[in-house]
Amino acid sequence: MAHGRTYCTNVRIGNWNEDLRLEEDAKKEYLEKKERGELAAQKVDFLKQNILRPVNLSVTNDGRLHFGDVVMLVNMGGENREFSAVSINADVNSLIKIPLPGIQAPCGISAGRGNQPCTRTAFVITSVDGSPEGSTLLFEQSFALKTTSGFARGLHLTSDLQSFQKCAKKSRLQEINLVDDCSFLSWWKIVHFDPQERLEYEGQPVPANVKVLIIHCKTNQALAVLGDQVLWTTYGKEYEVTAHTFLDSHKAEQDKNHWILCTSDPAGDGLVLLNHPAANNNELT
Repeated sequence: MAHGRTYCTNVRIGNWNEDLRLEEDAKKEYLEKKERGELAAQKVDFLKQNILRPVNLSVTNDGRLHFGDVVMLVNMGGENREFSAVSINADVNSLIKIPLPGIQAPCGISAGRGNQPCTRTAFVITSVDGSPEGSTLLFEQSFALKTTSGFARGLHLTSDLQSFQKCAKKSRLQEINLVDDCSFLSWWKIVHFDPQERLEYEGQPVPANVKVLIIHCKTNQALAVLGDQVLWTTYGKEYEVTAHTFLDSHKAEQDKNHWILCTSDPAGDGLVLLNHPAANNNELT
């Protein structure tokens, strides 16, 4: 009767020594990345910690918008989309750490559904024609919109002529993103949302917290949010933002192009004036 050999369960077979070294190297690399904060989860946490940091919007005591004001660009929603605000669409690939932590340009833009002012949703109304900071913004006057300084690095909202190489990923319409320089491609103007009253309001002060159109100066296309073009970002479900004018049967811009430049409540409770009568009833005061 032949007797077979018996093996203990802890007998090592194959390239066990090589496997052990590879496992040790992988563990060492993991610990080194963790120490440097380079793990994917750490990068996401770092990004969100900085980009979702609360920001104080400007308070307007005269009810008007001014150069230097920090605002949110809000669309109140429509048939196929919810309330949303223009937001920096940065992911971990957008991060830089030298010379200081921040977002690298160019960086994408989307419409997020959060309504709290933070680094991601705050924009500064910036002069491009020499108007002093604090002076009133007028209808049809050119201006720039830039992110806050610090982590968001004061990048400018910009667009360019639609082309095969430069277009929005989903809709293929005119692309919107953030860049370092403030060229003519970063110039915008505000017009009255009602075409029949547009001429009357030209050159008049722009009220805060009311429905307006934001027009790209070079292409004359209106800033728009597309509820049927959904983006899944680091921050969840959001909408694509583009520069394209959508007209209804009466040749008036649709609510995709309607924006409210929101400021903070003068009462000091930090709430955005989304329930201001002028915002809901479209009355300018």
